[in-house]
Amino acid sequence: MKNDQMLLRGMACALIGVAVLLGPHVMRSPGWREMVAGAQTVGWFALVLGVALMGVALVRRMKARK
Repeated sequence: MKNDQMLLRGMACALIGVAVLLGPHVMRSPGWREMVAGAQTVGWFALVLGVALMGVALVRRMKARK
């Protein structure tokens, strides 16, 4: 996978993770709030995966410049 694609996918995963983690604090409907709060593990996983993908892409980019 190209570094640019990995960086974009990492940003997308991290954004989804942040949205899932912060969603229950913003939502007004109790039903939606409970449903999204139940997916907190998925939000953390997406956030960690996104940060890892961005880190790998940036390390590869730095190695390619040398």
